[in-house]
Amino acid sequence: MSIDLAAANAELKDKTPQEIIAWALANSEKPLVTTNFRPYEAVILHMAVQVNPDIKVLWVDSGYNTSATYRFAEKVIQDLNLNVDTYIPQMTSARRNVLMKGIPEVDEPLHEEFTRQVKLEPFQRALAELKPDLWLNAIRKDQTEFRQNMEIVSSSKDGIIKVAPLYNWTEQDLENYLAEHNLPNEHDYFDPTKAIENRECGLHTQL
Repeated sequence: MSIDLAAANAELKDKTPQEIIAWALANSEKPLVTTNFRPYEAVILHMAVQVNPDIKVLWVDSGYNTSATYRFAEKVIQDLNLNVDTYIPQMTSARRNVLMKGIPEVDEPLHEEFTRQVKLEPFQRALAELKPDLWLNAIRKDQTEFRQNMEIVSSSKDGIIKVAPLYNWTEQDLENYLAEHNLPNEHDYFDPTKAIENRECGLHTQL
């Protein structure tokens, strides 16, 4: 699909997340929304299915999620009747833990390969097989320094249009939306590719 990114961002900069999602889905033929079931993910998933109940949901399950995250994921999938495709790494976490002696620290040479195996490779495989033309994600500008310089609409290296409807929202906005729509949330979440919360995992810097 061909979209004028500058024009799109100018058009959407003051729109609500719901208006941005409506615009995105009206301008795509094979959209998907990505999730890792981290805190507040119920917001974008709920918004997306309000516009398209059958929208494809991509979950790359690293195999290192907490028990609470897996329970949260099952609840959200059932409550919102999500059309989920789950992609997993090609190697089990148990085998990798033996070969890499656990999760490598971010300053260890193995960490980059670890991130490729548990997140980037399954994500790239999913995009190659599902062939979306548009990717809805839940990134926000207040999450990391890198994201402060992003825009609502951008393009991946493979030409997939990436749309971040919640880009200008704060955590309080998310809390208010959860309360308004009686949606679940879960803060017991662990991303093995990050040492600290405001570190990038690679999806938005490399894809």
